[in-house]
Amino acid sequence: MIDMKREQEREELYKTIWSIAEDLRGNVDGWDFKQYVLGMLFYRYISENLRNYINKGEIESGDIDFNYANLDDEEAESIREEIVKEKGFFILPSQLFENIVKKAKDDENLNENLKNIFDSIENSSKGTPSEENFKGLFEDIDVNSNKLGATVNKRNELLTKLLEKVASMNLGEYKETKIDAFGDAYEYLMGMYASNAGKSGGEYYTPQEVSELLTHITIVGKESVNKVYDPACGSGSLLLKFVKILGEQNVKNGFFGQEINITTYNLCRINMFLHDINYNKFNIANEDTLINPKHNDFEPFEAIVSNPPYSIKWVGDDDKILINDKRFAKAGVLAPKSKADLAFIMHSLSYLAENGTAAIVCFPGVMYRGGAEQKIRKYLVDNNYIDTIIQLPDNLFYGTSIATCIMVIKKSNKVDNNVFFIDASKEFVKATNNNKLTNENIQNILDIYTKREYKQYFSKLVKNEEVAEQEYNLSVSAYVEQEDTREKIDIIKLNEKIKNIVARQQVLRDEIDIIIMEIEG
Repeated sequence: MIDMKREQEREELYKTIWSIAEDLRGNVDGWDFKQYVLGMLFYRYISENLRNYINKGEIESGDIDFNYANLDDEEAESIREEIVKEKGFFILPSQLFENIVKKAKDDENLNENLKNIFDSIENSSKGTPSEENFKGLFEDIDVNSNKLGATVNKRNELLTKLLEKVASMNLGEYKETKIDAFGDAYEYLMGMYASNAGKSGGEYYTPQEVSELLTHITIVGKESVNKVYDPACGSGSLLLKFVKILGEQNVKNGFFGQEINITTYNLCRINMFLHDINYNKFNIANEDTLINPKHNDFEPFEAIVSNPPYSIKWVGDDDKILINDKRFAKAGVLAPKSKADLAFIMHSLSYLAENGTAAIVCFPGVMYRGGAEQKIRKYLVDNNYIDTIIQLPDNLFYGTSIATCIMVIKKSNKVDNNVFFIDASKEFVKATNNNKLTNENIQNILDIYTKREYKQYFSKLVKNEEVAEQEYNLSVSAYVEQEDTREKIDIIKLNEKIKNIVARQQVLRDEIDIIIMEIEG
């Protein structure tokens, strides 16, 4: 049943975001401007989050009229150390979003003041356990960029308009709204810009319904997991699906990811805060996952989800050390230098707990190509790590119309020595620009995935030995029969029909000949 209040709140939020985009269109390229909108949204969020946190403590102590936003900066300094320890950052009352918005129109130094505030917030965490989670968070919000205007006045005009628009967004109190307003605003912006930006946007964002499917696959039969991991986490949307589906408290030890792109890495950390994940419950690293993994000394992960970049180049066997890397060594071969897809699979396998599940979106070519990729598939199948292959519909992702697959990997918790193949290529509805998975589509896939049984034209359980006989081809189409939707023709009936038509034709000709003879005669 649809929660109408939730939907109304969400719709109102989306209208406001669209209004911001419309008002500011033309000043800055859409995908770049997203950084500014998200940055200001983040600034507002952490300001209100900190204010509410401090207010709650003071009000519970008996000062019912207390408001941190009205406190003198000098007096606020006395609680800095305590707040940084608990929240990971500190903002002076004069630096709060609400106080900056009030005087923005009359502030001739708005751009510089904002820069100083952003620096101050980041510096407040220096030398503390939260430093890495705040370092560089605001670096993509260049308040002195010419993109905002050729002069300081022009830049400040645009910054004022942006601050006021973000201030007008009806986000309410985080715990009181029916929706995750800040998180929803973030995801709407990402989706809106990704759909308009093609590959440049889509590579950072996995559609929510695909994220939901991956999450559900990894938690079948579980009410909690130790922690979740994404080796190519982008903006973090996959990791954060666990908050909505499983609940933050049921991801016991937190959210982990690695991202090579610095801008996207910053977006991911911002996204964590916007979804109210405290600094001590996430660890996002900025490095090349395949060459310099940052979580290899951590406890293995019970849930791994990922949509790694398709067929990107990597150093491969040009680096002679990598073949001895424990992540890749057991397969005896490295993924091709021109196609790193299976390197991400092997990396994920090495980080997976014995009772864990990994669900990874794959480019279809990795399922059937020969050479090194075939040898890696052989290793995965022979060691019974491949649990399920799911063929998804085409045109689900921004920036590509290719029909992708999901590879599900397990270790000692596999129930048999088979690979389960699911053809979900027809499970979608048509949308404006992309196909979409509905809740019903997702449930259909999950139902058959859980039952692990044969269904004509939809699924088939195949012994590992049979996969080996097929030269380790993991393409779903090699095992699940395609339904023939062409019209079936009964040749006997057709011939009889043609015979009757020819006979009737002859009768008509005879009748016409008689009429002509009568006319001529």
